[in-house]
Amino acid sequence: MPESLGFEVELPLAFAAAKDATRDALKKEGFGILTEIDLQAAFKEKLGRDFRPYAILGACNPPLAFAAVTADPAIGLLLPCNVTVEAKDARHSIVRLVDPQAMLSSAPGGLAPQLKPVADDASERMGRVLKALGGIARDAT
Repeated sequence: MPESLGFEVELPLAFAAAKDATRDALKKEGFGILTEIDLQAAFKEKLGRDFRPYAILGACNPPLAFAAVTADPAIGLLLPCNVTVEAKDARHSIVRLVDPQAMLSSAPGGLAPQLKPVADDASERMGRVLKALGGIARDAT
């Protein structure tokens, strides 16, 4: 992704297994999934169009979310942290994780300075999720 808003890793896993591995890695970093959007089903239902398996997971770490919204209520517009999982083919998937630092730095007019440590913490956690998922990719080779 040019001027990336996040991190990306390709996994040697089918879509469902990649989604499960992503959920597990997020959970280990204190993130739960608040929402899940199934784009394949939504596009079929709303547009009558076929699409590859693709899910948007709305990940939330409650202590970080509380700190962020307490520091600047407008940050709620950028929550939860989105993570996407999509099928590349029958045996491979791509996972993308938002980088909270990049997301906050793109906010016009800036946000409360108290958000920087929260964004740093969230970004570090997402980095560890990426590293854990990258380990799956390395182990498969």
